[in-house]
Amino acid sequence: MTPFDFQLPTRILFGPGKIASLGEVAGKLLTGIQTKDVQGNGRVLVVSDPGVVKAGHAERGIDALRQIGLIPELFDQVEENPTTTHVTAGLDVARDFQPELIIGLGGGSSMDCAKGINFLFSCGGQMQDYWGVNKATGPLLPMIAVPTTAGTGSETQSFALISDANTHAKMACGDHRAAFRAVLLDPELTLTQPAQVTALTGFDAMAHAVETYVTNRQNPISRCFSREAWRHLAANYLPVLHEPEKIETRANMQWGACLAGLAIENSMLGAAHALANPLTANFGIAHGQAVAFMLPAVVRYNGHHIDGQYHELLSVTPQLVNSRTTATDALADFLTMAREEAGLAGTLESCRIPQKQLPELAADAAQQWTGTFNPVPLSVDNFQLLYEQVYC
Repeated sequence: MTPFDFQLPTRILFGPGKIASLGEVAGKLLTGIQTKDVQGNGRVLVVSDPGVVKAGHAERGIDALRQIGLIPELFDQVEENPTTTHVTAGLDVARDFQPELIIGLGGGSSMDCAKGINFLFSCGGQMQDYWGVNKATGPLLPMIAVPTTAGTGSETQSFALISDANTHAKMACGDHRAAFRAVLLDPELTLTQPAQVTALTGFDAMAHAVETYVTNRQNPISRCFSREAWRHLAANYLPVLHEPEKIETRANMQWGACLAGLAIENSMLGAAHALANPLTANFGIAHGQAVAFMLPAVVRYNGHHIDGQYHELLSVTPQLVNSRTTATDALADFLTMAREEAGLAGTLESCRIPQKQLPELAADAAQQWTGTFNPVPLSVDNFQLLYEQVYC
């Protein structure tokens, strides 16, 4: 028997066109009454990025807020892999505007930055003060997530991943009070993702499903989320790349990514993410690409000990199972094939990462929090061996 404590603080609204209900959802969060009674009340900070603004999604969200009399303010200077610099810039806007609610409208970077802004606006201090778990010193503003990608699952997590602009350390800042109160999953918003973003975020979501299923923190409920996430993601990853205009495929990817986020919240991640973070921090490798490098190798490393668990995961995708191979090999082979068909790089050498820096990267990976949840313990030497396996 595995003891656990499961809570789901986030309301999930799913379906095409859901962004139109953003004003209604925000109004009810702010007032607790019917939105028709909201007139000129409620200051809402919308955190987004230039790409989402260019696609018109931010304006659609802002229009929905204005329609019920809320007062929105846009901060759109978030970039990929947000740093303390982005959070501080957003904090300056928040201090001038004095919001009562914050909306993260965009990819994982916008949602994480929204959480970071909330920590500092509500509790003061600097982002480094919240590195760890439950470091908030008081209540946070209510928040809503409107993801425009299908990848990070940040919408259903209470953690923000923010990099220190000076040291480049990726800080996982988590607090149950930082969970979004509501999330609007609108698959229509993901139709404008560039093909490369779809490939990178989708692979990251698959990695979340794979790693959360086997961590040393997994439990019966988190495994349900992981399996269902994997069922949606594995079956739709390549189709969404080949036929990106199909809304049903987009919807399956977005829902799968959300479920994987729920799994992370209840089971954490593993060695593939521990190995990926130093590649992003030191060489600017996109997070999804960094994970794509490492996940097949980590699956093979873990599989010597937990092949049965990978078999359980693959039971929901029997089309991937080959009776002539182990579940570990079947899973690793599929992930490698998916990486290749998505056009993602397969070796560190191809991204011009110096081989002489692998020991330094391994030492960094060994310090990553996510690595402590891997089902099979790793030493610095193990991390270096995994980097070497995917170098060339």
